[in-house]
Amino acid sequence: MTGQTSSPQNQDAQRSTAARRIVVAGGGPAAHRFADAMHARGLDGWNVTVLTEEAHLPYDRVALSKALTDSGVDLTLGTASMWDHQALTLQTGERVTGIDIPGKAVTTAAGTVYRYDDLVIATGSDAARLPIPGSELTHVYRTLEDVWAINKAIAELTEKLGRKVNAVTIGGGLLGLESAAGTEQLGATPIVINGSPWLMNTQLDQGAGQALGRLIEAKGFTVHGGVFPSEVLSDDDGQVTGVLMADGRIIDADLVIVAIGVKPRDELFRAANGTAGDTALEGAAAEDTAPLFDLGPRGGVVISEGCETQVPGIWAIGEVANFGGMCLGLVAPANTMAEIVADRLHGGDATFPGFDTATKLKLSGVDVASFGDAFARTEHALEIVYADPARGVYQKIVTTDDAKTLLGGIFVGDATPYTSLRPMLGRELAAEPGAYLTAAGGGDAGDEVFETQLPDNAILCSCNNVSAGTIRDTVNGCGACDGNAPVQELGELKGCTRAGTSCGSCVPMLKKLLETELTKSGVAVSKALCEHIELSRQELFETIRVLELTSFEEVMAKYGTGEGCDICKPTIANILASQNSAYVLDAGRGTLQDTNDRALANMQKDGTYSVVPRIAGGEITPKKLGVIAAVAEKYSLYTKITGGQRIDMFGARLEQLPEIWKELVDAGFESGQAYGKSLRTVKSCVGSTWCRFGVQDAVAMAINLELRYRGLRSPHKLKMGVSGCARECAEARGKDVGVIATADGWNLYVGGNGGATPAHAQLLAKDLDDDTLLKYIDRYLMYYIRTADRLQRTARWQEELDGGLKHVEEVVVKDSLGIAAELEAAMAKHVDTYVDEWADTLKDPERLRRFRSFVNAPGQLDDSITFVPDERGQMRPATAEEKALAGRQPVIIGSSIPVRASDKNEV
Repeated sequence: MTGQTSSPQNQDAQRSTAARRIVVAGGGPAAHRFADAMHARGLDGWNVTVLTEEAHLPYDRVALSKALTDSGVDLTLGTASMWDHQALTLQTGERVTGIDIPGKAVTTAAGTVYRYDDLVIATGSDAARLPIPGSELTHVYRTLEDVWAINKAIAELTEKLGRKVNAVTIGGGLLGLESAAGTEQLGATPIVINGSPWLMNTQLDQGAGQALGRLIEAKGFTVHGGVFPSEVLSDDDGQVTGVLMADGRIIDADLVIVAIGVKPRDELFRAANGTAGDTALEGAAAEDTAPLFDLGPRGGVVISEGCETQVPGIWAIGEVANFGGMCLGLVAPANTMAEIVADRLHGGDATFPGFDTATKLKLSGVDVASFGDAFARTEHALEIVYADPARGVYQKIVTTDDAKTLLGGIFVGDATPYTSLRPMLGRELAAEPGAYLTAAGGGDAGDEVFETQLPDNAILCSCNNVSAGTIRDTVNGCGACDGNAPVQELGELKGCTRAGTSCGSCVPMLKKLLETELTKSGVAVSKALCEHIELSRQELFETIRVLELTSFEEVMAKYGTGEGCDICKPTIANILASQNSAYVLDAGRGTLQDTNDRALANMQKDGTYSVVPRIAGGEITPKKLGVIAAVAEKYSLYTKITGGQRIDMFGARLEQLPEIWKELVDAGFESGQAYGKSLRTVKSCVGSTWCRFGVQDAVAMAINLELRYRGLRSPHKLKMGVSGCARECAEARGKDVGVIATADGWNLYVGGNGGATPAHAQLLAKDLDDDTLLKYIDRYLMYYIRTADRLQRTARWQEELDGGLKHVEEVVVKDSLGIAAELEAAMAKHVDTYVDEWADTLKDPERLRRFRSFVNAPGQLDDSITFVPDERGQMRPATAEEKALAGRQPVIIGSSIPVRASDKNEV
């Protein structure tokens, strides 16, 4: 729940005395990652409370530039439903102001006290401000409110002045350039003031910074470097008019943004240090008033390799944490710290490896990368540089003085060598350095690295410490696999080695090494999804998951070409939906979906739709049956009991769907997902409750399975069955997952289906108790979702796996790949975050605008839809001959209730 507070007494009364209380101060990305890590590990026995001073759910600060240009964009991290867990609470608008260390409690600005067993400080950083006259008239670039204010100011000034706004950004680092690029997209004239003589001076040397400057100036930016501002000028009304520089120049400005860096928000630690004598434990000697917390010279609290401060039970993560003398505003280390604290709280011993300052990004369309000793500070370091000022290309490789050992590099305009060179950091190069400079006509050496020269002990995945040799050995014969079989799939390779499963930056290198080794073995490796995506579905799934991509645009920008097609669009939409329970049609995902998914209903041959509410296990009360009957009669819908023990209602118009579903949702029904590549039904017999032959409660198990896996997006539709005895009345062995009761528990069958090529499910495990059965099904389904091809049923997927059912057994039952916990956690995330799509749709007027027949005429109906009564007392679509006889006039049976909406509709 969000935005709620409670008294300490009420708070304690609501918590189990056995639960361990974790309080998190701060609500940024680091805090979210910690909460997510705790959630993924299971919250039984825990109570986690996150206190954030902002009014929003935790959001992605890295993507603030999107919110600058589009104030309506949703940057929320993860899914809002995560916070619905009873052991996980998010309190918005609550700023922690003090820590009572002996009392193990924190106090907020509102005066509320929260007690803790462990305290995680994730207060992040504040935007640094300029100590010059007129600084109060400037904007900063740090929060959603900051960028919304900039957006609003540019719009108002443009209207007021009647011309383009001169938007000055002070700061030429990454944030400053992002800010300037955003103002340019908003129609302003972007001007950058940078105290350093060149841009991004923290990551780039002079040559690279100047090359970057030339590139962005060619895009219409004005850059003033090597001089500092001394005053922000304004008129009598307080309107900014310019910036006075230290050299006496005045730069015209209508709006000024300051993006000169951040400073750790360590005031909680400083306050605790300042009152150490007051908060010391009773009986402590007066002289024992040394600071409780160690602070870095530039701020931030010093942490151990386990991310704990000097006070036991108080942890720090993200930008407020000082490790090795540094506080860095990077997402990856903040995420790593969050995972470490979650691991430590659960009894683990994970350690923080330190900051990796390597950077690779695309800034305003310009490739920029740096790594290692980019500034050649090592004694006797040698710099091999190629610079083409006309093209705006700069490439530099730093080596030892004998030009053999790689120390670092910088690339601007063409960062192609980065992928090949980064794993070689600290090692001898296979060729002379110039051979790696692609801009100078080199580059062949980079390919040779992956063919023969990358040493076996070179670390390919620094997150999990996986070497190139381990990758090669696994590709050529994985010891963990049956028969020491070679690994030929990227997903399986990652599962065997753990490479590429953390930050994901090594995935391109991992894929390249895999393909190189397979090519050497004479194995064809192309499994392109379509002409626009070279990756297979499995590779694409893993890439999206590991890199945490959330949109079609992000996927295509990284791994696609062109605008996409009817193969890759729905596939990417399906993958995104299978990893994120966010509303499937939001954030531009609606245009990617198949027709059925876009309407959240199955289209019929006459253009109408069917409505299929979920009836879990086929069990339904007479009252709910009455609701279905009333709805079907009111809208004159054709009704039929399906083969999956549900009731299908046909003939609903697009604009009627919301009204129909409102009545159903109000009666307690939810979407049956009959339109999606997802779980359809779990068929069951009556089981031991009524049947004299039943040995287990088949209905209860079927309902449990259906409610657990409802809405789970997968490569193809999924069906399940549960039979209460060996007589198999539910035909469970004809399903993707079949469960058959025995006197000792349940037998689990997998990989069955009907259709054009029917297959019997095969026995995976027998005599399982309820918990083990669910655990194995969790693993099986998630492994299938991650590794199957597009539109591949479980039967075909199982057949094509190397080792077939035996391999499935090794992975699911014996955890041969060591990914069982990860698969279970992924399924648990789905279960915890599931939200009924139709209930969600009805809550939002914007979403309801999709449901109308004509975009430009909301109230107009499609007169091509004609119904006639059939011989069995229901209606059916009219034939072409019947329409002709009726003079093409519609025969509309039942009510038609159009949805009023503006024409701003995403269809």
